Amino acid sequence: MSHALPGTPFHPRTAPLVQGQTWRRWAGYVVASSYELHHDREYHAIRSSAALFDVSPLFKYHVRGPDAVRLLDRVVTRHVARAAVGQVLYTPWCDAEGKVLDDGTVSILAPDFVRLTSADPNYRWLGENARGLRVTIDDASDAVAALALQGPNARVILEHAAGTDLSGVRYFRLTNALVRGTPVTITRTGYTGDLGYEIWMDAEHALPVWDAIVAAGAPYGLTPAGLLALDVARVEAGLLLLDVDYVSARKALIASQKSSPLELGLEWTVDFDKAAFVGREALVAERARPGEWRFAGVEVAWEPLEALYTEVGLAPRLPTTAWRTSVPLYAPGTDRQVGYATSGAWSPLLKRYIALAHLEAAFAEPGRELDFEVTVEHRRRSARAHVRSLPFYSPDRKRA
Repeated sequence: MSHALPGTPFHPRTAPLVQGQTWRRWAGYVVASSYELHHDREYHAIRSSAALFDVSPLFKYHVRGPDAVRLLDRVVTRHVARAAVGQVLYTPWCDAEGKVLDDGTVSILAPDFVRLTSADPNYRWLGENARGLRVTIDDASDAVAALALQGPNARVILEHAAGTDLSGVRYFRLTNALVRGTPVTITRTGYTGDLGYEIWMDAEHALPVWDAIVAAGAPYGLTPAGLLALDVARVEAGLLLLDVDYVSARKALIASQKSSPLELGLEWTVDFDKAAFVGREALVAERARPGEWRFAGVEVAWEPLEALYTEVGLAPRLPTTAWRTSVPLYAPGTDRQVGYATSGAWSPLLKRYIALAHLEAAFAEPGRELDFEVTVEHRRRSARAHVRSLPFYSPDRKRA
């Protein structure tokens, strides 16, 4: 009996492309870390041509019925009833204490039909909050396949593949189209902070859509890309990752592991003028008092880092992939810890060593100096760093 994890609906196309068999687990599926032996070219495709990601393992829930929008408004922090059909909302959702459970997107497909995407399973949570509402909730995670087409050439490639003009599809809006006869929903969304689209379709019709996009992208430098390239891009874009940059309130073992949207830099997603939603009272109370924690960017200064390596006779060594570990941050010149980085990367585009971090509010102002812990030849040292506003990278084409 086989216990191997299944491939996504695109596995027959992606599997032959993975040169180093660098598979990793994602929500019960195997997906590629990178297709080539190193992810460099895949990363540069995101920023200079276009990259194609298989994002099918995302959890997807179809909420239908006269109260579909009411259910989402009861659960998430954004004001869903205010959104028009064809809009997509990025949103977190919280427990009763105002601590984040998960984050994802809400697509308004029809007045009585909404799709929620998430990183973790949320079927039970939706069901618990649907009592008394006229809705049906379907877990469409396995039934719906999804691709992310990201990069400056994403639009022209998708227009060729779908035979349609996408210039009218604004940022965080959606449209319906046909790709090789397959009905797809196209959302102008993504996880790279670049111009990009996500394409949603029935899983059984996934392969013709992949083939059409790959064929349309060939003249434009389209490259299938894996999660290693995506990780660098999302750090540059300042985008949160569940279980890395924050702990779901469901999984936290102690109170200090939990974070509110305000502490995660997501206050803009909380519609306080909306009537009751889960966690509203706690968030209103939190907004009224000074925040203790903030989420921010950190940039490690190059010269002090280089000097630490020069002292021991080495050239600087930086990880070639994005890292996902907790790195202490200190008040300058002291051993007082004032925060911690959760993920970071050398940005090949910006030529900067950057990280995402939780900081005590007093140390979170942009430009503030910090000491960033580094290990140089087995010894703990600290390099000077500066707080930066997020995102590190946000090209105009993303929203244009």
